[in-house]
Amino acid sequence: CALCGHEHLGVLCSSPSLRFLVSIPLICLPAMSGPKQGGGFFAAFTSSFANFGSVVHKSVNGLLGYEGLEVINPEGGQDDVEEEAHKGRWKQEDRDGYWKMMRKYIGSDVTSLVTLPVFIFEPMTMLQMMAELMEYAHLLDLADECEDPYLKMVYAATWAVSVYFAYQRTWKPFNPILGETYEMVNHDEIVFLAEQVCHHPPMSSGHAENKHFMYDVTSKLKTKFLGNSVDVYPVGRTRVKLKRTGEILDLVPPPTKVHNLIFGRTWVDSPGEMILTNLTSGDKVVLYFQPCGWFGAGRYEVDGYVYNADEEPKILMTGKWNTSMSYQPCDMDGEPLPGTELKEVWRVVDVPKNDKFQFTHFAHKINSFDTAPKTLLPSDSRLRPDRYALEKGDLSKAGAEKSRLEERQRAEKRHRETLKEPFTPKWFQSTGEVAPTPWGDLEIYEYNGRYDEHRATLAGCTGEDNGIDIEITEFNPWQYQTLETETEAT
Repeated sequence: CALCGHEHLGVLCSSPSLRFLVSIPLICLPAMSGPKQGGGFFAAFTSSFANFGSVVHKSVNGLLGYEGLEVINPEGGQDDVEEEAHKGRWKQEDRDGYWKMMRKYIGSDVTSLVTLPVFIFEPMTMLQMMAELMEYAHLLDLADECEDPYLKMVYAATWAVSVYFAYQRTWKPFNPILGETYEMVNHDEIVFLAEQVCHHPPMSSGHAENKHFMYDVTSKLKTKFLGNSVDVYPVGRTRVKLKRTGEILDLVPPPTKVHNLIFGRTWVDSPGEMILTNLTSGDKVVLYFQPCGWFGAGRYEVDGYVYNADEEPKILMTGKWNTSMSYQPCDMDGEPLPGTELKEVWRVVDVPKNDKFQFTHFAHKINSFDTAPKTLLPSDSRLRPDRYALEKGDLSKAGAEKSRLEERQRAEKRHRETLKEPFTPKWFQSTGEVAPTPWGDLEIYEYNGRYDEHRATLAGCTGEDNGIDIEITEFNPWQYQTLETETEAT
């Protein structure tokens, strides 16, 4: 240990349903050699590990004069929080004012509760972020082609891990307008469609398909604002169907924590379990995303196992969600089988240097019209004037357009309530099913197939494609087309 000179410790959990390898490089053996209580050594280990995770948190009360504020430097210790608190993208006057406004929301779900300044946004919407899961979708192609039932799960679980590199961006995406959509084609023969199906609470549905797999998701984020951080709970259901065998995979991702929202440099961590279950065979993958500790210890690390239906470990998986993942066959105790070696299954591709918004090349591709169909739905996220203005660096126009869109959305809601008309999504429909998740119940939406009919109709049309001019193409997700004129007249 760099702090005390003692040996480090790696622990193999003895629980058959939660077995995983854990690296804790800054907790030394003597620190854990005291009396064990309750659940034996592993209980003592988890208790010590919890204390280890919390030791990097230090209140800056008295340092800055802000009650209940925590600042965390993921690359440092507990003695540099005052210096860290003065860093970040906020100006001092903006930081002070926003803290005074936001502190009353501590403990609340702020998913759509407050209006945020546009300078903390990135030129992308939540619907587009959903499509980022398709960057390494070739792993699902491999899963579909794979004859080995456990290696199949390695490919699929690695696909689920791969998106976290992109999701570590610290800029906020735009919340979609009700009825907004995002289409993506021209990427590995995948057709992707997402739609905002509900505004309160904000809910999105997505569907993607190629010759190997079918992907369906209903997503409803739930948050808890904690002052200078926010916990994000992925209340949702993600299903993947592998077409060759018809197997259905169900994904439950870990929660995410965004640190240093106002004071300090913002950073993202996703500590906890990811569980991928093969609903057809009963096999599953349990991966543990390690929390960040002192001086970045454990940050990005992911470890776990592929289990058969009897909860026996078959393959161990290890890596870092920001770099690569590898796998190796293991015995019943989770130890690597003799004569085998770790094999890398995925590695992050190169990213743009010094990108302002930390976009990957694929994120830029998502934002471009290279991945758009020839005839784009007018409700597409690419056409949002606030998103486009931010992309061009015009923060003033982006803020004004964002306010205009939000006011139009509120006007539509009032009009809909006056008429007592419900909102009906175009491309998805409610199944009537309410499914439990670890963070609350979820109303399930499903793809209604009409987008395929829409694309088929367009394919039968003749005439040359004239392209899309975002300068003159109006963003239009609206249910009532004449409402804006009526509102302006009023």
